[in-house]
Amino acid sequence: MKYPLLVLFLAAMIIASCNNEPKKSTETTTAEDTVKTVENKIMIPVSSCYSSTTGKDTVTLKVEIFPNVVTGKLSYKLYEKDSSKGEFDGQLHGDTLLADYTFMSEGKLSTRQVIFLIKNNIVAEGYGNMEEKNGKMVFKNIKEVSFEKGLSLKKVECGEY
Repeated sequence: MKYPLLVLFLAAMIIASCNNEPKKSTETTTAEDTVKTVENKIMIPVSSCYSSTTGKDTVTLKVEIFPNVVTGKLSYKLYEKDSSKGEFDGQLHGDTLLADYTFMSEGKLSTRQVIFLIKNNIVAEGYGNMEEKNGKMVFKNIKEVSFEKGLSLKKVECGEY
């Protein structure tokens, strides 16, 4: 009697394994159950470099434009005056770059607003009345900034900055 039960059990196993119909589940998955893949996108900025040399004074500017921010480096090497070298981050509004420039000058770290008009491979630095707010120098009124009297930098090949 042992063998007929064994044969019946094996036959049931073979029939069950031959069933190709997929099993239906009553379980549902939720957002917590699914694994979300996070994509790391490498953003390569559009880089441009500019320079101005007048006498013994040299100003260099490297602008790196990302989709939502503009960063770069700015250096003022002025003969017999305070020189400064630092980095900036800001926003591009049309052809106008408004940024916070953090720099070292005479061993002191400072921050001030800078503004540049970028047109036809020329960058004009804007000047206007400034005031101190929250530890940095900012323009009193952006609408009163003048680009005609400021430095004019020409586009150059990017080198070491």
